[in-house]
Amino acid sequence: MSASQLPPRPLSPHIGIWKWSINMVLSILHRASGIALSVGSLMLVWFLASAATGPEAYDCFIGFATSVFGQILLFGWTGAMFFHLCSGIRHLIMDTGRMITIPAAEKAGFFIFVVSIALTFGLWGCIKFFF
Repeated sequence: MSASQLPPRPLSPHIGIWKWSINMVLSILHRASGIALSVGSLMLVWFLASAATGPEAYDCFIGFATSVFGQILLFGWTGAMFFHLCSGIRHLIMDTGRMITIPAAEKAGFFIFVVSIALTFGLWGCIKFFF
């Protein structure tokens, strides 16, 4: 039989009944924040290379990093770093057998989300206040 003549395949009965949970969202965000950290580390490499190259390259980097777009990227990278850190600590605690019930995992997930936001804004508040 050709591909166009095959009967339609049945769908899993579970596709229509599952719903999003905070644990599903946090799992996806943990992976996405890891990717964002990998991509964002290119900016760290750019900073180190510009500092080693000379004043002109360093001024170019500082010009970008202090622009609105650069600040948004750095803020997002910082948020991804704190979220990934908090989520990783949550995973380490769960590896010990704690917080593995669904209600405990949901409370911990909400907690790490709030803590990562607080850490991000706290760091940027300190940066803006002291520098």
